[in-house]
Amino acid sequence: MRSYGFLLLLLAFVVPAQAAAPAGRPMAGGAAGFDAALVSQVYTAALGFIVPRVLDPVSVPQLTVWGLRGITALDPDLTAALRSGRLVLARRQHRLWDAPAPGDEAPGSWAQAATAMTAAAWNASAAVRRAGTQGVIGAFFDEMFNHLDPYSRYVPPVAAAAGEAELEGTAGLGLSLAARGPALLVAGVVPDGPAARAGLRAGDRILAIDGRAASGPALAAAEAAIAGPVGSEVLLRWQSRGAPPRQARIARALVPPQSVFSEILAHMLILRVVRFNRTTEVDLAATIARAMAARRPPDGIVIDLRGNPGGLLREAVATADVLLPAGVVAISAGRDPAASRIWRSTRGEAAPGLPVVVLVDGRTASAAEVLAAALADRGRAVVVGSATFGKGLVQTFTDLPGGGELFVTWSRILAPRGWPLQGLGVLPQICTSRGEQAVERELQALNAGIAPMAAAIARERASRAPVPAAEAVAIRSACPAAVGQEIDLEVAHFLIENPAAYVTALLPPLAGAAVGQ
Repeated sequence: MRSYGFLLLLLAFVVPAQAAAPAGRPMAGGAAGFDAALVSQVYTAALGFIVPRVLDPVSVPQLTVWGLRGITALDPDLTAALRSGRLVLARRQHRLWDAPAPGDEAPGSWAQAATAMTAAAWNASAAVRRAGTQGVIGAFFDEMFNHLDPYSRYVPPVAAAAGEAELEGTAGLGLSLAARGPALLVAGVVPDGPAARAGLRAGDRILAIDGRAASGPALAAAEAAIAGPVGSEVLLRWQSRGAPPRQARIARALVPPQSVFSEILAHMLILRVVRFNRTTEVDLAATIARAMAARRPPDGIVIDLRGNPGGLLREAVATADVLLPAGVVAISAGRDPAASRIWRSTRGEAAPGLPVVVLVDGRTASAAEVLAAALADRGRAVVVGSATFGKGLVQTFTDLPGGGELFVTWSRILAPRGWPLQGLGVLPQICTSRGEQAVERELQALNAGIAPMAAAIARERASRAPVPAAEAVAIRSACPAAVGQEIDLEVAHFLIENPAAYVTALLPPLAGAAVGQ
């Protein structure tokens, strides 16, 4: 969705001929230090992008008027309003700027009018000038999105670049460093990154970088020396314990941050997924394959999604595809036809017959909830923990002139059984947020063939969007959201060690399309 912003770079800023400026002040186009052309381009691109995509219809004029309230947010003495067909900027009762509202709903017309008003506010207010052009743009979108949903947002240029790097990765060798007294050690290595391919392992000592001796006290300098442009090389000298020093020229690459961490504990494969980026599915699938090929395969798999804020939806779907046979993973539904689709698993099931337990908590959100809901609804995993965050809205985004990004909510996510994630979250089959005694009673019920959360889960799965807030609160009260705790893993171990209890907790497998679809 990155093709929208650049098409509008040639739009010119035009001040409405009818606009009147206060005596002694320049016209809007002459606001010193205010980048009127950029503001007009950004607003035009944004309004054109938002209107056809938001979940509930809203007009260009309404969006613009909401956004112009950002002027008041910057300077409470100023009021920006649409009155009797005229756009008016006033300080208390004194009009500073007044012009007819555009006679159409074209994004460009309203963007130009909004820019003219904002330029007048810039001339009139020191507080607006202190915000700068980017601050003015940010306030416009903050006020606009206050009226839409919690997740649509504008990201300014610097933050946009940082966010992209977080998902795409940063140019380097795919390793992290740690100081241990005078020594500089490799703390971790990203699988299949440049450092891993060169033979570096966690615990190795870094001796020199590009011919310069490396030491623990110079950790920051070492990290800076390892980073660099994609494709450039760094000469690294290191030593593994009990081995002679090695040296190699290693090409820097764009390495996504590691998102999957694994360990074998009590014969369980623990997969800690911290977010969903562009390598999550590949890393998780490879880790499961290695574990299953070991001399002693695990007795079960635990996918720990506690604290996972989400990430890329397609990666969550692909990760579900690793463990699920063919069928529905999630459904997205929105006004824009491009926002509505059924996400499916296609390729078959890894580790067939092996029990899977998913750990969640109140911080598990978005794409992580998609994975948990899919594995639970399809009868492939038992979810343990507390109600999750409840973010089931999907944003599309575009680049804006000047380097910012615009994220707009355009679809709702439905789980395979047709219920919405937004507001509800995922209820676990085993609730651990009510204390140890309650957990003990739940495990005893499972041993007796009773699923203690069955009624609450049935109520949630029968819900359809939009769910009233009071109803969502009532459903979630069956297992209040909480931060994950040690007992979650103990319950996972109990379920894997007790197949009958595990089967009792599972939801019946879902065949075919989602309920209501």
